[in-house]
Amino acid sequence: MPQPVTLEEITQIRHQADLLVKKSEIEQAITELASAITRDYSQRNPLLLLALKGGCHLGVKLMEQLDFPLQIDVLQMTRYRDGLSGGSLQILAEPATPLVDRSVLIVDDILDQGITLQGMMDYCNDQQPTSVGSVVLVDKQCNRPIEISADYVGLQAPDRYLFGCGMDYKGYWRNLPELYAVAGS
Repeated sequence: MPQPVTLEEITQIRHQADLLVKKSEIEQAITELASAITRDYSQRNPLLLLALKGGCHLGVKLMEQLDFPLQIDVLQMTRYRDGLSGGSLQILAEPATPLVDRSVLIVDDILDQGITLQGMMDYCNDQQPTSVGSVVLVDKQCNRPIEISADYVGLQAPDRYLFGCGMDYKGYWRNLPELYAVAGS
């Protein structure tokens, strides 16, 4: 169980953080992702599967630019539970929409270790979809214990503790429209 945090700590983390990517660059990356997804999915009746909680930010921004029929649902798997390091993978919420014979596109905030994304892809593939793809806003340049990549990547980021744009610090700051790194990370 993560230790409770104070408002003072959370505020201090934000004010000392390093701004990595400005809002205009985030918006441009999302526009480019939307263009690629439109090209590849507009005729496939896709199901966008938002990875809770981090994938909601990107999912909403993408949907605003996807002008074709699609459905959305959610899948929540976690290793972090608002902490700073990962544990075992747990399913917290499953999609209500059947995945069988669907083109599923998992939408998440970040690809870091890849364990959660791989778990989501395995979960989806077990449901017999037509296809399973993945889109992430950020591909963190780090050593991964497994070999995995996302099909669509908005931005590359260094191997630091990131927050904003759906990514959190101890459950906070997902709401920021820019990408930050914890100072000294």
